[in-house]
Amino acid sequence: MARGGLGRRPLGTVWGMTTREYDLIVIGAGPVGENVADRAVRGGLSAVIVESELVGGECSYWACMPSKALLRAPAALRAARDVAGAAEAVSGGVDVAAVLARRDRMVHDYQDTSQVEWLESAGIDLVRGHGRLTAEKQVTVEAADGSTTVLRARHAVAVCTGSAALLPDIPGLRDAAPWTSREATGVTEVPSSLVVLGGGVVGVEMATAFAAFGSEVTVIARSSLLGGLEDFAGEAVGTSLTAAGATVRTGVGVTGVERAEDGVTVSLDDGSTVRAEEILVATGRVPRTEDVGLDAVGQKAGEWIEVDDTLRVPGSDWLYAVGDVNHRALLTHQGKYQARIAGDVIARRAASTDVDTSAWGPLAATADHTAVPQVVFTDPEVAAVGHTEASARAAGIAVQVVDYDLSWVAGASTHSDRYEGMSRAVIDTERRVLVGATFVGPDVAELLHAATIAIVGEVPLERLWHAVPAYPTVSEVWLRWLESAGL
Repeated sequence: MARGGLGRRPLGTVWGMTTREYDLIVIGAGPVGENVADRAVRGGLSAVIVESELVGGECSYWACMPSKALLRAPAALRAARDVAGAAEAVSGGVDVAAVLARRDRMVHDYQDTSQVEWLESAGIDLVRGHGRLTAEKQVTVEAADGSTTVLRARHAVAVCTGSAALLPDIPGLRDAAPWTSREATGVTEVPSSLVVLGGGVVGVEMATAFAAFGSEVTVIARSSLLGGLEDFAGEAVGTSLTAAGATVRTGVGVTGVERAEDGVTVSLDDGSTVRAEEILVATGRVPRTEDVGLDAVGQKAGEWIEVDDTLRVPGSDWLYAVGDVNHRALLTHQGKYQARIAGDVIARRAASTDVDTSAWGPLAATADHTAVPQVVFTDPEVAAVGHTEASARAAGIAVQVVDYDLSWVAGASTHSDRYEGMSRAVIDTERRVLVGATFVGPDVAELLHAATIAIVGEVPLERLWHAVPAYPTVSEVWLRWLESAGL
């Protein structure tokens, strides 16, 4: 299908309102929205993307990229200190000003010029402003100057507005002007002390960074750290944070927050209090669907949007929701995976081409269910994919669990003089395949994709036996897993 010329110019202007028509309208120009539009354009459609903030979205400016920029220097410094010969060359600590300057370069000083240029090169139009669904296949965009543009879609609208930080209903919290992940990753002056509410990924990553920057950090979590992952992952991160000088309080709740001129006071349900210069709330995410017009098309505003494996909303032949907003897997890489599928599906349906939605086909987001990889960039790193032991058993899978200390493989001893790490393989004993893997230790992120391939490919253990790990590398853990499994 050739890209329609109508998708490249306004259809008309009435009472200061411009109307345009495209094959596809995408609300939200983060990585997810960009990928939906790009795949659709590659499939022959015209596409426009609507963005009220910066093109590139949350990940590029306030989440993935800046947070990893903050964490990389402390990680590199720790790695050098753990190897004799390099350790002697380390004469100081983290240069915080240099770290923040590198962060600013990473986010292009919060300018989206290069991202806009990419859209142009990909043949995707951009309309800046707040987009709302106002009718079937129609999005009305209100610009900062008050002007209005009405966009009409011939085939589909994709909502890719992502998620925002959840602010729990704690007395005094909103009035205390708390940080969310945006303020933490965009920090310009490091506070002398920081209290972190939440023991999830954002909470422990930012606790790791600010402890390395010299802040007195206290982490408060209602349950354990990194809930949902294997227990030993959160335990290792908690031990490391404590060794870095942070205070970790688990199993306690917050009853109130009060800000004064000298900082905040957090009251806990055990009767104690914590005082700090700043407070970071990292207790979860909520969908950015409150003001995108969902109610105008029969959906509930402010809620996660249910979709099928083609990312289309059940009961609709034109509405798609991709990325965080559908609550399937709140990870940028998984959202981009969904986006590639959604864009291809939209193009094929527009061309009246059959769409094969069978599991593991190229047009179904099957991996969202059982093969989601994730990395926590703490010290130590945590990398996991697929099931934990608990989730596998809950799913009714007969499992064998193989634990192996990563420090026991030869590659660990060459990597670091003080290597500490743990790994777990979760094996489906009936099918003889790997269904889950967790690694904890220095630089284990780079071990993860091999496990992801093994799980997605459902590679039998007997075939994995022939995938010989190079020596001496930490990847030799695969051989130890297989030996422990009886091969």
